[in-house]
Amino acid sequence: MISGGNATIIVANLDRSIRFYTEVLGLHLTNRFGNDWATVSAGEGLTIGIHPASTKYPAPGTKGAIILGLDIDVPVEKAVARLARLGVQIKGSVVRSEPGNFANLEDPDGNEIYLWEKTSHAVSESALVGSSMA
Repeated sequence: MISGGNATIIVANLDRSIRFYTEVLGLHLTNRFGNDWATVSAGEGLTIGIHPASTKYPAPGTKGAIILGLDIDVPVEKAVARLARLGVQIKGSVVRSEPGNFANLEDPDGNEIYLWEKTSHAVSESALVGSSMA
Protein backbone atom coordinates (compact mmCIF):
# COMPACT_ATOMS: atom_id res chain seq x y z
CA MET A 1 0.00 0.00 0.00
CA ILE A 2 2.59 2.60 1.03
CA SER A 3 5.58 2.67 -1.28
CA GLY A 4 7.78 5.36 0.25
CA GLY A 5 7.80 8.70 1.90
CA ASN A 6 10.06 11.11 3.72
CA ALA A 7 10.91 12.65 7.03
CA THR A 8 10.58 16.43 6.71
CA ILE A 9 12.82 18.76 8.67
CA ILE A 10 11.92 22.44 9.04
CA VAL A 11 15.08 24.54 8.80
CA ALA A 12 16.08 28.17 9.26
CA ASN A 13 18.43 28.32 6.26
CA LEU A 14 17.89 25.98 3.30
CA ASP A 15 21.37 26.39 1.79
CA ARG A 16 23.14 25.82 5.13
CA SER A 17 21.04 22.72 5.81
CA ILE A 18 21.61 21.26 2.34
CA ARG A 19 25.37 21.72 2.86
CA PHE A 20 25.15 19.99 6.27
CA TYR A 21 23.19 17.00 5.03
CA THR A 22 25.24 16.57 1.83
CA GLU A 23 28.77 17.79 2.61
CA VAL A 24 28.97 16.89 6.30
CA LEU A 25 26.78 13.79 6.51
CA GLY A 26 27.54 12.69 2.94
CA LEU A 27 23.94 12.24 1.79
CA HIS A 28 22.88 12.73 -1.85
CA LEU A 29 20.81 15.76 -2.94
CA THR A 30 17.96 14.32 -5.04
CA ASN A 31 15.75 17.39 -5.64
CA ARG A 32 15.77 21.11 -5.11
CA PHE A 33 12.88 23.40 -5.90
CA GLY A 34 14.37 26.88 -5.55
CA ASN A 35 14.17 28.06 -1.97
CA ASP A 36 10.96 26.14 -1.26
CA TRP A 37 11.97 22.50 -0.78
CA ALA A 38 14.81 20.02 -1.21
CA THR A 39 15.24 16.31 -0.66
CA VAL A 40 18.26 14.20 0.16
CA SER A 41 18.53 10.45 0.01
CA ALA A 42 19.82 8.67 3.09
CA GLY A 43 19.94 5.30 1.32
CA GLU A 44 17.25 2.91 0.25
CA GLY A 45 14.00 3.64 2.02
CA LEU A 46 14.73 7.03 3.59
CA THR A 47 14.28 10.41 1.96
CA ILE A 48 14.73 13.52 4.05
CA GLY A 49 12.69 16.54 3.03
CA ILE A 50 14.27 19.89 3.87
CA HIS A 51 11.70 22.68 4.16
CA PRO A 52 12.39 26.31 5.03
CA ALA A 53 10.65 27.80 8.03
CA SER A 54 7.26 29.43 7.63
CA THR A 55 4.32 30.37 9.83
CA LYS A 56 2.57 27.15 8.73
CA TYR A 57 5.09 24.87 10.50
CA PRO A 58 6.83 24.53 13.88
CA ALA A 59 9.95 26.58 14.42
CA PRO A 60 13.22 24.99 13.24
CA GLY A 61 14.97 23.02 15.93
CA THR A 62 11.96 22.76 18.21
CA LYS A 63 13.08 20.05 20.59
CA GLY A 64 11.14 16.84 20.24
CA ALA A 65 9.52 17.84 16.97
CA ILE A 66 11.72 15.43 15.03
CA ILE A 67 14.37 12.84 15.73
CA LEU A 68 16.08 11.45 12.66
CA GLY A 69 17.77 8.04 12.88
CA LEU A 70 20.44 7.19 10.34
CA ASP A 71 21.84 3.66 9.92
CA ILE A 72 25.62 3.61 9.46
CA ASP A 73 27.74 0.92 7.82
CA VAL A 74 30.99 1.73 9.62
CA PRO A 75 31.89 1.41 13.31
CA VAL A 76 30.29 4.21 15.29
CA GLU A 77 33.68 5.44 16.53
CA LYS A 78 34.84 5.93 12.93
CA ALA A 79 31.68 7.90 12.08
CA VAL A 80 32.04 10.03 15.22
CA ALA A 81 35.72 10.77 14.44
CA ARG A 82 34.87 11.82 10.85
CA LEU A 83 32.08 14.12 12.03
CA ALA A 84 34.31 15.64 14.74
CA ARG A 85 36.90 16.51 12.06
CA LEU A 86 34.09 18.38 10.27
CA GLY A 87 33.19 20.36 13.39
CA VAL A 88 30.14 18.36 14.50
CA GLN A 89 29.74 17.96 18.25
CA ILE A 90 28.49 14.60 19.48
CA LYS A 91 25.99 14.93 22.32
CA GLY A 92 27.07 12.75 25.23
CA SER A 93 29.00 9.57 24.60
CA VAL A 94 28.46 6.54 22.40
CA VAL A 95 25.67 4.37 23.79
CA ARG A 96 26.18 0.62 23.49
CA SER A 97 23.19 -1.69 23.65
CA GLU A 98 22.01 -5.04 22.34
CA PRO A 99 20.28 -3.61 19.23
CA GLY A 100 23.32 -1.51 18.35
CA ASN A 101 25.63 1.34 19.14
CA PHE A 102 24.32 4.90 18.99
CA ALA A 103 25.78 8.40 18.81
CA ASN A 104 23.65 11.54 19.09
CA LEU A 105 24.18 14.88 17.36
CA GLU A 106 22.20 17.86 16.08
CA ASP A 107 21.89 19.51 12.69
CA PRO A 108 22.57 23.29 12.39
CA ASP A 109 19.02 24.09 13.61
CA GLY A 110 19.20 21.82 16.66
CA ASN A 111 17.13 18.96 15.22
CA GLU A 112 18.16 15.73 16.89
CA ILE A 113 19.87 13.02 14.85
CA TYR A 114 21.20 9.67 15.97
CA LEU A 115 23.59 7.37 14.18
CA TRP A 116 22.89 3.64 14.57
CA GLU A 117 25.54 0.97 14.09
CA LYS A 118 23.57 -2.29 14.13
CA THR A 119 25.09 -5.10 16.13
CA SER A 120 25.10 -8.70 14.99
CA HIS A 121 22.20 -9.28 17.43
CA ALA A 122 19.89 -6.88 15.57
CA VAL A 123 17.30 -8.63 13.41
CA SER A 124 16.98 -7.36 9.85
CA GLU A 125 13.62 -6.28 8.45
CA SER A 126 13.72 -9.11 5.89
CA ALA A 127 14.11 -11.65 8.72
CA LEU A 128 10.93 -10.30 10.31
CA VAL A 129 8.81 -10.87 7.19
CA GLY A 130 6.42 -13.72 7.94
CA SER A 131 7.23 -13.76 11.64
CA SER A 132 4.73 -12.89 14.34
CA MET A 133 6.65 -9.60 14.91
CA ALA A 134 6.03 -8.26 11.39
